[in-house]
Amino acid sequence: MNNKDNKVNDDKVYLDTYVLQQDMRIRLPKSILNNLPVEKGNTKFAIYLNKATNEIILQITEEGMEAKNE
Repeated sequence: MNNKDNKVNDDKVYLDTYVLQQDMRIRLPKSILNNLPVEKGNTKFAIYLNKATNEIILQITEEGMEAKNE
């Protein structure tokens, strides 16, 4: 993998690379459990597309945060 493919800046932390599954699922790396306030099976994400950079953004929703705090 070259530096262009693995860009990192102050706002982004590279975790891993995964293939889009046939049924459209994207597997998330286990490291998000250590780095974000998420819980398997309970946390919900809002999904955004940055068309200028072709980036998919997953953002924990307010509802997702409440599940972790209960």
